[in-house]
Amino acid sequence: MAHILLVEDEEQLAALIRDHLESAGHSVIVAGDGLSALRLLEAGRVDLVILDWMLPGLDGLEVCRRIRARSITPILMLTARGEELDRVLGLEVGADDYLTKPFSMRELLARARALLRRVDLMTQQVHGVNGHGATPDVLEVGDLRIDVAGRTATIGASPLDLTPKEFDLLCMLAEQPGRAYSREYLLQRIWGDEYVGFDRTVDTHVVRLRKKLGGMGDRVATVWGVGYKLRVD
Repeated sequence: MAHILLVEDEEQLAALIRDHLESAGHSVIVAGDGLSALRLLEAGRVDLVILDWMLPGLDGLEVCRRIRARSITPILMLTARGEELDRVLGLEVGADDYLTKPFSMRELLARARALLRRVDLMTQQVHGVNGHGATPDVLEVGDLRIDVAGRTATIGASPLDLTPKEFDLLCMLAEQPGRAYSREYLLQRIWGDEYVGFDRTVDTHVVRLRKKLGGMGDRVATVWGVGYKLRVD
């Protein structure tokens, strides 16, 4: 069972989403505005945030920014805005996935399940075994240090402000520096086989990750015709 925070000001839609999530076995708390959502996020455990773009007071983008400044909890954004620029903007401020209104409850449940599965997968990798042996608690490449268990990353003494998927992507690349990963493999391992986002998902996250790595950003190298790798030189 996951603890889900639903931020939606349309009462009928919020009740419908809550009913479907609870029928799927999840615990759901509902906030009708951004400030209430931020207070609820501070008050207790939240495994997933489902966040409407259009909210009274603070809009969804600003709420997303504030959540991401303090937490790596996955965020699924609900939006009536279907243009690619709007979708990319949502990802840029820290959303992990988006769903354009109108949507089916089946698709919402699938996307929520995919985000929760990804978190479970990364947790299992911390304590379990991958195809190359146990995943170490700390990964280091040059000045980059990743605390896998603590889900934090630093370059030198400077912490990196990463979204959950950016962190997972960086971990995946840093587990085997120099190995080229295809986009399809990264999408499968990090987003899960139920993810149904648009084609440029991996590329968009790589661009954001490079920017946040600063001077080390060029180490996330494109391997033409394949995908990406983390250079060790």
